[in-house]
Amino acid sequence: MNVLLIYPEFPDTFWSFKHALKFIRKKSSFPPLGLLTIAAMLPKEWSLRLVDANATKLTDKDLKWADYAFFSSMVVQRTSAYQLIRRCKDAGIKIVAGGPLFTSEYEHFKDVDHFVLNEGEITVPPFLEDLKNGCAKPIYKTPEFADIRETPAPLWKLADLKNYASMSIQYTRGCPYQCEFCDVTALFGRRTRTKNTDQIIAELDTFYNQGWRGNVFFVDDNLIGNRRSLKQDLLPALIKWQTDHPGVTFNTEVSINLAKDESLMQMMFDAGFNTVFVGIETPDTDSLDECGKKQNKDRDLAEDVRIIQRAGLQVQAGFIVGFDNDTPSIFQRQIDFIQKTGIVTAMVGLLQAPTGTKLYDRLKKEGRLLGLMTGDNADGSTNIIPNNMDADTCREGYKKILRHIYSPDNYYKRIMTLFKEYKSPKIKSRIKFEHIVGLVSSIYHLGIMGKERVQFWNLLLWTTVHRRELFPLAVTLAVYGYHFRKISELHIL
Repeated sequence: MNVLLIYPEFPDTFWSFKHALKFIRKKSSFPPLGLLTIAAMLPKEWSLRLVDANATKLTDKDLKWADYAFFSSMVVQRTSAYQLIRRCKDAGIKIVAGGPLFTSEYEHFKDVDHFVLNEGEITVPPFLEDLKNGCAKPIYKTPEFADIRETPAPLWKLADLKNYASMSIQYTRGCPYQCEFCDVTALFGRRTRTKNTDQIIAELDTFYNQGWRGNVFFVDDNLIGNRRSLKQDLLPALIKWQTDHPGVTFNTEVSINLAKDESLMQMMFDAGFNTVFVGIETPDTDSLDECGKKQNKDRDLAEDVRIIQRAGLQVQAGFIVGFDNDTPSIFQRQIDFIQKTGIVTAMVGLLQAPTGTKLYDRLKKEGRLLGLMTGDNADGSTNIIPNNMDADTCREGYKKILRHIYSPDNYYKRIMTLFKEYKSPKIKSRIKFEHIVGLVSSIYHLGIMGKERVQFWNLLLWTTVHRRELFPLAVTLAVYGYHFRKISELHIL
């Protein structure tokens, strides 16, 4: 059997980094981790070919070669998924689909022959058995959660690592919290399941032996969901691994209560973590109550951010406006919080209701849903009829935030605020040719041709004098700012 593993294209979004990737001549931020993991579960005698539409094109030659096409997709990739599925259907190829998009919206994809939903470790084997026996069903799904200690390593040999800016790896699934707007617990449950440390080290060795020297993203929705396992097993092993594997750094997602665990932050720092994404959402206590974000309540969120930064972990953060308790004052309050904390990478979005969440179910009962969400956290869209404010007020307030935080002056001020707090990373990525190319490109596009050239040169000069070790990060964040402004302008106009 000849099988195409197809990953649809991301649109021009906050996390696509498309405008930044051009500086270092990369095609995509991350490889399709889930799809490559599924690839490792397929029969060894099958011939497999990866088509990541973010890095390459699906060709007529591919379609002529293939018997089946296996799709995985996130909600934000919906448009591309429709287009690629139609091409496969027209070519007479059988289509199998799974992953978050299809798990939540499979009824909308009539051209798919077989849906293999939820966690593939459970649903793929019976599908393969039925396929072998000529009796494959249209839908395979399960309410159970897999033991990910049995999950095979992704089939990395299918991917051209040179196309990507970062590698991906997964240690846990599930999250102990149950925020109303988040579909993580609906998809993966509240119990934090972990892989064995040996699995993680083996995957890292695979990257390293293929020549990878750079960042690795732990895709866990909350890496610190199982602190005992993290502190006793994984982090000590990563610290040891780093001693003879130079040039690899890590980033991940955590909850804000990391700030109260000094020993955990130190271990993450020693292991090579230098950036964490935190769902801060809002500084408004009533809105935190509303969405069930209990881990963010009754604490000084701004000081928590500074504590994490001082521990050597740059804080990226997500923010939401449009909660039922929000009033028009929330837009300026969000701006003030983001600016004073030096959160350079601040993803701000209007509240959306993903299928399967408590929020979706509540608003459906209230008659306040406007169809499906886009899955894009920063496109200014929402599938919710707001409560305290009308839709125009929400949209204009949202645009006000973007105009402010991603204007060159305010964006570069946040970099300076971060650098005054940030502890220099212990482990650094090696400087590669692509970084030299990125520096030259940034000098031309930002320092010469860019409207932020004054702020760009001021930042590089200040960093050279006061925090020389952060010079590569200064250039990186400047390039990120260029991307964020492009995205903001796309949705503000």
